[in-house]
Amino acid sequence: MGQNNENQIFMLCIENKDCQDLERRKIYRVLLDSEASKEGYVRVIDESGEDYLYPESYFISIQLPKKAQEALYIGS
Repeated sequence: MGQNNENQIFMLCIENKDCQDLERRKIYRVLLDSEASKEGYVRVIDESGEDYLYPESYFISIQLPKKAQEALYIGS
């Protein structure tokens, strides 16, 4: 997608209430969305392969080494 791996943001899903396209204990890539953030949401690429807004409280922020980022999102 043209993003540098070092600038990518990842979050771990800790809740998926009423969200069929999220899996608990799975790492998701986050797309920056300052407007959504102001409202308490994050934009993630979910199981559908599309980006959607979810409550920020459903995730915790994590940092992954470059090798892990590449392994998780090769070809994204």
